Amino acid sequence: MITRLRQPLMSRSMARMSVARQFFRDPKARAGASILFCFVMMAIFAPLLTSYNPQSTAFIPLQAPSAHHWLGTTGNGQDVLAQFVFGARASLSVGILAGMTATLIAIFMGMLPAYRGGLFDLVVSTFTNIMLVVPGLPLLLVIGAYIHQTGSFVIAVVIGLTGWAWQARVLRSQTLSLVSRDYIVAARLGGASDAHIIFREILPNMLSLVVAGLMYSCLYGILAEASLEFLGLGNINAVSWGTMLYWATQGAALLNGAWWWFVPPGLAVALVGTGFALLNFAVDRLANPRLRENN
Repeated sequence: MITRLRQPLMSRSMARMSVARQFFRDPKARAGASILFCFVMMAIFAPLLTSYNPQSTAFIPLQAPSAHHWLGTTGNGQDVLAQFVFGARASLSVGILAGMTATLIAIFMGMLPAYRGGLFDLVVSTFTNIMLVVPGLPLLLVIGAYIHQTGSFVIAVVIGLTGWAWQARVLRSQTLSLVSRDYIVAARLGGASDAHIIFREILPNMLSLVVAGLMYSCLYGILAEASLEFLGLGNINAVSWGTMLYWATQGAALLNGAWWWFVPPGLAVALVGTGFALLNFAVDRLANPRLRENN
């Protein structure tokens, strides 16, 4: 009996390992994972990478990169490297939290109504369609103006609450194509609960869509956070890549030739976005047989 139980468990673990090996065999997946890994490690070990306080204004303003300040100083006399590595914590945490929030809402608003059907599906689908046509960034700007000077957690939640509609629409369409399958009908006739069918029968078959949506939502969250902070609609006293760009603009860094002030955070946002995009491409290639055949 124990041997019979072990065999399915071993086969499942071997299948997961095979999928992981196939995924990381893609150069895009390796490149994207490497980029994100470097930035995550930088955020985690930020206190070990610099001995300066990112909020300290004890240095000479607008110093060029040197042995004492590897990325120079800001117009307020702050060390740019310290702000850069500590700012990674806020920017990455906002992006990941916003992406997870949007994905969880999309799963609930997309899969459950499609599975239940009827008036519930009609109402939720109509609301989702309304959210789809509402422009995302202007809506964020309006909300950001009302929640001015808030923390990163609130910004992440707001971004998540406004960025779920497109993913919910995709999950709803895929769920509608699965609810009539034989194994779903058999599970219903067998007395399985709705939660069991949704999360154990339907969701595993859409895992690639969920992961791809999560990657895109995290990317959207990081870009949206940087945009809000750059426009001064977040907490400008916090340390993030967005606030670095905001203060660089306010301090006329471009006119003063202080490229070291705005290039690092701008380049970091672009690289993190590239990392998520590469992982998203790799997930699409793994999930789409046509893409695998063409490569």
